[in-house]
Amino acid sequence: MTSRECNRLVVTADDFGLSRQVNEAVELAHRDGILTTASLMVGSPAAAEAIDIARRMPSLKVGLHLVMVEARPVLSPDDIPDLVDGKGFFRSDMARFGADIFFRPQVRRQLEAEIEAQFTAFKATGLRLDHVNAHKHFHIHPTIGGIVVRLCAKYRAPWLRVPAEDARLVASIDGGSAGITGLVMRPWTALLKARAHRAGIATPDHVFGLAWSGGVNRKRLLALGPRLPAGFTEIYTHPATDSAYEGAAPGYLYSEELAALIDPAVKAAFGSQK
Repeated sequence: MTSRECNRLVVTADDFGLSRQVNEAVELAHRDGILTTASLMVGSPAAAEAIDIARRMPSLKVGLHLVMVEARPVLSPDDIPDLVDGKGFFRSDMARFGADIFFRPQVRRQLEAEIEAQFTAFKATGLRLDHVNAHKHFHIHPTIGGIVVRLCAKYRAPWLRVPAEDARLVASIDGGSAGITGLVMRPWTALLKARAHRAGIATPDHVFGLAWSGGVNRKRLLALGPRLPAGFTEIYTHPATDSAYEGAAPGYLYSEELAALIDPAVKAAFGSQK
């Protein structure tokens, strides 16, 4: 199975369920804008509200946004002591955490149990699983990626985000030079994509939102529209009605992203592909 599908565009909102502000933005951007999908954080404070929104908006496709950092787990902290800090939140030391996952079998077992608990929690919503991705793209870690791909196959996820971005195209829009982030990630994204395809799970041919995380604005969307490459493309975003909520990322332009998704000119450029 390959990922290539002729001119399919998916516009995703991450962090669905994180807060009322995010949920409101997802509903508005799908109803009145170009948003097609949302990625649900099943253990987050406003997840129940997000699920209610999804149930009354069946045209909104919903996937699983796996969380392994910067949030509370689905399992009890007592069951996954190596994954959490003293307050019961996932660890924030991603580099050391990643090393522990790779080298320590007990950490891997706890992480796999938590990831499967999140898949199970999504299944319990009764929503159709449209896709899977991960907060902070932690699933490009080779050990985590192997776990995620296996569970995507088990729970029949149609596609998995692999954050491999065309840095030159992004640079041509922003008027800069191609950054090194994509080059650094390339070996791990290539491995993840190959694993997904071997398991029969599709991946987008093109993903945009990595360099612009928190800043997918009107200008960038209007510039990207005419340049969309052929194939299956995902643009992922972080809209919210405002940033006054726990878990909001410093510097993210949540309201600008929402405004871009419902902008009339953007709708004209992308509406025929929604």
